[in-house]
Amino acid sequence: MPGGRLTQQERQQIALGLVDDLPYAEIARRLERPTSTITREVMRNGGPLAYRADLAHRATERRAHRRRSASSRTTESVAQPQGRDAEAVAEYEETFTTVLMASGLSKMAARVLTCLFTTDSSRLTASELAQRLQVSPASISKAITFLEGQSLVRRERDERRRDRYVVDDELFYQATIASARANDQLVETARQGVALLGPHTPAAARLENIARFLDFISESIVRAAEQAREVLHSRPAAATAQPSPHQDQPGTP
Repeated sequence: MPGGRLTQQERQQIALGLVDDLPYAEIARRLERPTSTITREVMRNGGPLAYRADLAHRATERRAHRRRSASSRTTESVAQPQGRDAEAVAEYEETFTTVLMASGLSKMAARVLTCLFTTDSSRLTASELAQRLQVSPASISKAITFLEGQSLVRRERDERRRDRYVVDDELFYQATIASARANDQLVETARQGVALLGPHTPAAARLENIARFLDFISESIVRAAEQAREVLHSRPAAATAQPSPHQDQPGTP
C-alpha cells in the first residue's frame, strides 16, 4: 500500500470516484490507500459535493507551507514535550480536527477542542489558545461558547483568577448524557402528534414508532454511559509508567 502524500493524479481519481457516487472505501481500494486517508482528504477540501482535485492539491500545498512556517516560528517558544516530533504532531492535529468537523463541529470549535485534547495539561486560557492557533480572541470566544453549550468544555479559574478552558474525562460522560437527553423533546413532540392525529391512523403509528425508537436509544445510551463511566477514570495499561532503564534500583548505590 503506497504511503506519503496524495498526488495530483490520485486526487483527480478521487474526484472522478465522487462523481460516480463511489463509497470512500471503494475509492481507497482502487488507489490502494487507507479509507481514512480518502475520508480525511474529501472532508478537509469541501466535502463530497464540493471537492475539486486541483483546488484540493493547491490547498494541501498551502497548508504544508503554513505548517512549516508555523513550526519554524514556534519551535523555540512552544517546545514539544516528551521528545515529540513537532511536524508529526501538527499533522495529527489536522487529522483530528478533520474528524471532529465530520462529526458536525465547526472548524474553529474543532480546532479548539483538538488543541485542548492534545495538550498534556488539558487546560488553556483564551490567550494561550489564540496564540497556539494563530487566531483572534473573538474567534476563540465564539468557539468556546458553543463547546460549553455542548458540555464539551468547562471553565475554571486559576490562582490568578484567569479563566481556563478544560477538557477532562468526566466531560465525555456529561456530553453523552446531554446528547441522549436531547431526544426527550423530540419524543414528547412525536407523542403529541399521536394524540392529535388519532392513535389508529398511519401517521400516528409512524410517530409513535419514532418516539419508541428514540426512547429506547436514549435509555440504552444512558445505561451504557453509566456502566462505562469508570473507564474514563481508569489508567490505560499501556500508559502505566515503567521504570527507566537508568532509574536506580533498590540497593543501588
